[in-house]
Amino acid sequence: MTTAAPTPPPDLPPPLGPLVPLAYNLRWDWHAPVRALFERLDPALWEATRHNPVRLLAELDPARARAAAADGAGVAAIEAEAAALRRYLSDPETPYARRGGPADLRVAYFCAEFAITECLPIYAGGLGVLAGDHLKSASDLGIPLVGVGLFYREGYFEQEVARDGTQREVYAAADPTRLPLTLARAADGSVLRVSLPFRDYRLHVQVWRADVGRVPLLLLDTDIPENRPEDRRITDRLYGGDEEQRLRQEIVLGVAGVRALTALGYHPTVLHLNEGHAAFAALELARAEAPARGAGPFATAERLAPRVVFTTHTPVPAGHDYFEPDLLERYLGGYVWDMREPWDRFVALGRADGAAPGEPFCMTVLALRLSGFRNGVSRLHGQVTRDMWRHLWPSVEPEDAPVAHITNGVHLPTWVAGDMAAVYTRHIGEVWPLELDEVRWQRAAHIPFEELWRARAAQRARLTAEVRRRLAAQLARRGEDAGWASQALDERLLTVVYARRFATYKRAGLLLARAERLEALLRGGKLQFVFAGKAHPRDEAGKEMLRRVHAFAQRPEFRTRFVYLEGYDVELARRLVAGADVWLNVPMRPREASGTSGMKAAANGALNLSVPDGWWAEAIADHNRLGEPVGWSIEAHPGPDGDVDLADADALFALLEAEVIPLFYDRAGAADGAAAPVAHPAPPPPAGAADAPPVRWLGRVRASIRQLVPVFNTHRMVFEYLDRAYLPAHASWSAAQPSSSVAEA
Repeated sequence: MTTAAPTPPPDLPPPLGPLVPLAYNLRWDWHAPVRALFERLDPALWEATRHNPVRLLAELDPARARAAAADGAGVAAIEAEAAALRRYLSDPETPYARRGGPADLRVAYFCAEFAITECLPIYAGGLGVLAGDHLKSASDLGIPLVGVGLFYREGYFEQEVARDGTQREVYAAADPTRLPLTLARAADGSVLRVSLPFRDYRLHVQVWRADVGRVPLLLLDTDIPENRPEDRRITDRLYGGDEEQRLRQEIVLGVAGVRALTALGYHPTVLHLNEGHAAFAALELARAEAPARGAGPFATAERLAPRVVFTTHTPVPAGHDYFEPDLLERYLGGYVWDMREPWDRFVALGRADGAAPGEPFCMTVLALRLSGFRNGVSRLHGQVTRDMWRHLWPSVEPEDAPVAHITNGVHLPTWVAGDMAAVYTRHIGEVWPLELDEVRWQRAAHIPFEELWRARAAQRARLTAEVRRRLAAQLARRGEDAGWASQALDERLLTVVYARRFATYKRAGLLLARAERLEALLRGGKLQFVFAGKAHPRDEAGKEMLRRVHAFAQRPEFRTRFVYLEGYDVELARRLVAGADVWLNVPMRPREASGTSGMKAAANGALNLSVPDGWWAEAIADHNRLGEPVGWSIEAHPGPDGDVDLADADALFALLEAEVIPLFYDRAGAADGAAAPVAHPAPPPPAGAADAPPVRWLGRVRASIRQLVPVFNTHRMVFEYLDRAYLPAHASWSAAQPSSSVAEA
């Protein structure tokens, strides 16, 4: 693939030149030493740019730049990290290579959103976070993969919440020249453009590239002069338009995405569709390969299905895209005509009943039909998905519907905060971010309670400081008195965090179903809550739920112990998972496909308090060993009135009152056992961390770390995709190649 080399800012002193390639490779997002280099240049500017090193270098005060260039130790550190990046990128001994993975494997991973870092806001929620973590693990493991998505110049919305709790969506256009992106270029050095049939004319797309460690991420952009004004806005906002805009974006993602790969000389042997938004990619791959196979595109699509992997992420109907045939024909009629295929056969590919004339076209059905490996993202979700779509395979028993499951994970180096990372380095070993076998992680059973408690207390204190800072800023923005924000939270109290999308099935307001019990707990002075999350711009029920939570957080008697923070994003999520003692998750079972925020919190030493849905259903079933519990499962049975919310709220409060709070404040547990010797001694305790550790609580934390962290991570997840999906799909490609073609590849 060809891209232009990044150009250093004109005023950057030469000794700081090695910072430029460091800035343009997003590995800095999960490699703390490089982040520290940029932050030291100008801490205030680093925050103001939302941790964007490209913009920081462009706007750095010349005097600061000269001072940094004159700092010999600092320049040496920059040169050392630049050399470390070069070694990382060129290292032939990756985990994938050590496993003997085929050299000609090429995976193209398509997704509508990617959460790599906060300064590149092309994500909305869990789907994007999962996709970003997938790319990061593929990079660390050395799996040959390229990501394909859209470059949303206005991203997802910035959230502002008014005094009355009304959510306001704010969009601001990004300047791609101030982001860690470069334009993809053709072989002659010109800016690459691809085009496709679109309505009765052609649409043109340019391609930006972000380097995610070893993994290139291609981002498609229609905002170029060759396009009509209305088409330039196709890639303006993520999930911000109507049904027609969604279709336009998905055509660009799938069709232009495959054409961009081809134009850049990247011919995938495996296609991974991460959600149905990307399903047109499978059709475009078939169209491109049909002439060589001597068959029509639709027949070719059937033959290529073994090379296509499809992951579905939601059992919620609104998460599956449906389009009316008339709308579909308006945009894709010319495309299908170019393929010389009948329109009716095309529409039938996306219908559960291909012959039903009034049935809309479903992207999930299209993806299920054109893929050979299909999976949900947790064991329970796999079962739910088989139940949802079993009618597509009427000849098999429902339980045998061909949908597997690969449970999601999280990229630990991204999400584990510094204090806990240091604990892992001392006790698991310096290789802990990469070596995630369960035997090695048995060492977590020997982490001294005092050391674990100091790390947890330090991260809770940082969360307290961050909550106060953000709360003061949002109060000041609304013109309210921000003086009391300095009293928000108490770093010594049990801290419960709820941070999710405010979708109705996630039930952010469940605590308020028994408001009197919530009030009693808060008056007891032993715990505090932090809430954060956005509602979709068109989800009025979700917005109403947000208003209810916000209204409770405004009550003067509770506002310092029950806080709602606006502006939920990746950066705030990192702070919350790091500082929480308890991670609260209360979805309406079985609507949570997986959920990964609780995995991030567990890796930071928090305990999960959750309805047994998604990943937590199997975590609690498989890893909650007798005598070594890893958290709490909220299990309730509705009473005669059948009110599930009330039953679950009662079960939640019963656990908080009888188990969670007493265990956290039980400081009279047995003395810590002998700790295993470590290579790196623990630092001395910080001031204010002298209180006795809650031994029984920390016993659960150690059990949670030991049993959950080595399982619920994206290194395990990506290797599972490799073994169960990518390698079989690649074998299908390889078997179809003439021996000479295989040698050339």
